[in-house]
Amino acid sequence: MARRNEWPLDKMCLQCDVTKKTKDEMGTAPREGAYVHGLYLEGARWDVQSSMLAEARLKELTPLMPVIFIKAIPIDRQDLRNIYECPVYKTKQRGATYVWTFNLKTKEKPATWVLGGVALLLQV
Repeated sequence: MARRNEWPLDKMCLQCDVTKKTKDEMGTAPREGAYVHGLYLEGARWDVQSSMLAEARLKELTPLMPVIFIKAIPIDRQDLRNIYECPVYKTKQRGATYVWTFNLKTKEKPATWVLGGVALLLQV
């Protein structure tokens, strides 16, 4: 993206849009960016109807996330309103397994999800 659009690499970030589709419903690869699937959400759930984080349901410890569309955008086009900066970890073990941070939409204050220990996991 940086080369194609001649954007400076240090002025770019990743935008994460959670789709309403599962892996089986996805067609071909996107022209820009990538589809990511197989992530699990710990401490909350993804409400597909409202496309936002929601309180976890009882007995659903790590629900599977829908497909996430990730693409690079300039930092100045990034919208940070009603966003929770959700950490992504390789496993439930926190710390050294940290991978990245995805911005997920929410109605609640980010502190709600921070106190709940909400994170995305690559494996459970």
